Amino acid sequence: MPTKLVVDCTTGAVEEIELTAEEIAQREADAEAAAQAKAEEEAAAAAKQAEKEAIAAKLGLTAEELVKLLG
Repeated sequence: MPTKLVVDCTTGAVEEIELTAEEIAQREADAEAAAQAKAEEEAAAAAKQAEKEAIAAKLGLTAEELVKLLG
């Protein structure tokens, strides 16, 4: 069973507590949302790079040369 650590900052006491079913479900939902966000960011970055390469090809430049020109 997954657990969490609860630290009392005033006393320094550390307690390991089992997660509830709701906490486990939330952890799984958060992990899924983070994975989805990462996939969307990667897809957006790939699309942007492909667009740069397409523009550069139309101009007869490499993507690197286009980036240098545009700053």
